[in-house]
Amino acid sequence: MAHLSAAQQIAAGLRALPDGGQAFAATQGAWRFFSNPHVALPQLAAPLIEAARLGVAQTCQNYVLIALDWCLLHYCGHASKHDRIMLMNENDLGYKLLTALALSDGEGRPLAPVCLELEAGSGIHSTRGDKPLKAKSALDGLEPVMAHVEGLQLGRPAVYVIDREGDSIAHLRSWDARGRKFLVRAKDAPRAWHGGCEQRLGDVAGQVPLAKSRDVEFEGAAAVQFVGETSVELKRSARTHRVVGGKAKHKNVAGAPLTVRLIVSEVRDADGRVLARWLLLSNLPAEVRAATLALWYYWRWRIESYHKLLKSAGQHVESWLQKDAHALAARLAVAAMAGVVVWQLARDERPEAETLRHVLVRLSGRLMKRGEGRRSFTEPALLAGLGVLLSMLNLLEETSLDELKSLVHQLLPDFLPNGTDESG
Repeated sequence: MAHLSAAQQIAAGLRALPDGGQAFAATQGAWRFFSNPHVALPQLAAPLIEAARLGVAQTCQNYVLIALDWCLLHYCGHASKHDRIMLMNENDLGYKLLTALALSDGEGRPLAPVCLELEAGSGIHSTRGDKPLKAKSALDGLEPVMAHVEGLQLGRPAVYVIDREGDSIAHLRSWDARGRKFLVRAKDAPRAWHGGCEQRLGDVAGQVPLAKSRDVEFEGAAAVQFVGETSVELKRSARTHRVVGGKAKHKNVAGAPLTVRLIVSEVRDADGRVLARWLLLSNLPAEVRAATLALWYYWRWRIESYHKLLKSAGQHVESWLQKDAHALAARLAVAAMAGVVVWQLARDERPEAETLRHVLVRLSGRLMKRGEGRRSFTEPALLAGLGVLLSMLNLLEETSLDELKSLVHQLLPDFLPNGTDESG
C-alpha cells in the first residue's frame, strides 16, 4: 500500500503509513525486509505473474505481447551502493534494469511485468532465480528470459516485441530456430535480399507501397498511420562483439538464410508529412495482418511509460536508498505490484471506476490536457491520487471529520469553505 502513491524525491522511506507514531518502525521494517537475503525474488514476482495470467485470460485474443526493454538506473551519488556498474561512462554508475512486460494483443493494455532483472556488479538479480545469475550481453540475456516466459504458461503464445537493440541477425536466427515469435524494429543500414538482389533495408522499405491503416495519436496530436509489407531474406553473416580479458573480440559467423516479413509503418500528419517511420521484422504467420503488427509495435511504448512510472513520474526509484542490488530488486518487485493496481483501475469500465478516477485526478493536483479524444486521466496521476486517498482514509480512521474541521476553524479559519463551520 505504501507504494500506491507517487513518492517524493527526497523521501527515503514509505509514504502511506498506519499512523505517524509508527512511521519510523514501518520504514525500518521495510528496510530490513528488502535487505533480507531470504526474501526470494521469484516469491515476490508470484503475484505479478498471477495478475498477468488473469489479464491474459480476460483481454488477450490469440497472443500475449511481451515487450522487452532496458532502463538505466543512475546512482552516481550513492557511494554506499557497492555493487554499482558503469553505465554510459566511468562517472555514470548505477544498475541496468530489464523488464518483460505483458501486454494485451487486443487492446495493448499493460497487464503486469512477468520478469524483472537488475544487472549489478554482483551479477543479474532476477525474478527467475533465487541467486544472482551470471551477467551476459544484453541480447544474449534475452533467450533465458524468453524461456522463462514460455515456462510460465500464461495461456497464450508469446510474441516478443523489441526495439532496434534486438536487430541482430545471430539472435533473430536463434530465436526463430527455437520457435520464438518476434516483432523487432529493424535498422535502415543492414542488407537483405529482395527482388533478386541485395539491398539496404531502408531502400527496400522505400519500394513498399503503403496504405492508410488507422488514425493514431503522435506526441499528443492527431495523426494517421500507413502500413505496407513485403518479404525479405537475411543471408548476411553475424558479427559478434565480445570482451575477453578486457579486449574487444570480433568474429564473423555465417548462418542459414532467414526469411522474414518486413513491415513498413509511417505516421503522417494531416499534411502528409512523415512524423515517424518504423521498419519491423517478424516471423509471425501471414494470418496476422501487417496492420496488426504495426499496431502491436505502436503499443510497445507502454513499457517506456512503465519505466517512467518507476522514475520521475511516480516512484522516484533513482532516489531509493537500498544499499545493494538485491534489496533494490526486491523493492522494484513490490513497486511493480502498485503499477498493476493502477493499470487495473485504469481499464475498469464500471461507472464507479470512472468516478474514482475523477476523484484521484482531483486529489493528485495534476492537470489533464483538454480536447476531443484526450484521456481524462494518466497512470501517474492515478498513482499520485491514490497516495493522497490512502493517507486520507488512514487519517479519518483516527480523527473524525468534525474534529478536523474544528481544528481548522480554530487555527486556520480562512481556509474553511464559505458557509462551513466547525460542525460541518
